[in-house]
Amino acid sequence: MNKPLFPEVRVNGVTIPSAAIAAEAQNHPAPKGKPGLAWKAAARSLVLRHLMLADAARRGLMADPLEVAPGRFETEEEALLRAYLEAAAPIAPPSAEDVRAIWIADPGKFLSHPLWSASHILFTGDDAEARAADAAAALGKDPAAFSALARSQSDCPSRERGGDLGQLSPGATVPEFEAALRLLEAGRITPAPVQTRFGWHLIRLDALAPGRPLPFEAVAPRIAEALEKKAWVEAMRRLAENLLAGAQVTGIEMSAGEGA
Repeated sequence: MNKPLFPEVRVNGVTIPSAAIAAEAQNHPAPKGKPGLAWKAAARSLVLRHLMLADAARRGLMADPLEVAPGRFETEEEALLRAYLEAAAPIAPPSAEDVRAIWIADPGKFLSHPLWSASHILFTGDDAEARAADAAAALGKDPAAFSALARSQSDCPSRERGGDLGQLSPGATVPEFEAALRLLEAGRITPAPVQTRFGWHLIRLDALAPGRPLPFEAVAPRIAEALEKKAWVEAMRRLAENLLAGAQVTGIEMSAGEGA
């Protein structure tokens, strides 16, 4: 008889069905080739869900499904878990004083988005990497040839403007392109081609307008949200710790910070 790929998971004598763990695993990303990590995360999540639902029943809590979208309501289980968390792990909103104290401690931490003026030369096709490498070598000898090279070799419509992309803000380009921009000084060209899903790029940062400190009123909601999230994580950790302290779990190792 073949040995199961994963051990049977039981909590307080109740078996968590393998099919339920497999279905839940789809909600837990894992590195390619390591599905066991997703399975373990799913198992831990379902163990804690079982413990929370059991505690909700002991408390006599009732489900009152809310409408979460037009015509779509919470399931009975979702509603009961929500009611349970509201009762077992209530989160008080941060005070105005706490929010302001975070801002006063380091106003320079809260900046407006930088703006970049940038140009690029895009190479696509089977020989894109080699063409980009040749162009990078040419620009290493003559950086002033960037615009002319863009007009003659770029596979982007911006070639008509010498590669000029205009003003860019964070999120306006793909992550690899933006990461390269952040490393450049004004007037500099990437020393090596940068690969993105569009092809290979040589990028020049033409000008930079760095972010400026934002006034308290502009960042207060963001600070409040971060403080509330931190409080929620801590409350969930304590709740998981309390639930697991009185539980018998086999088939999966549990800790207070996992699965919550």
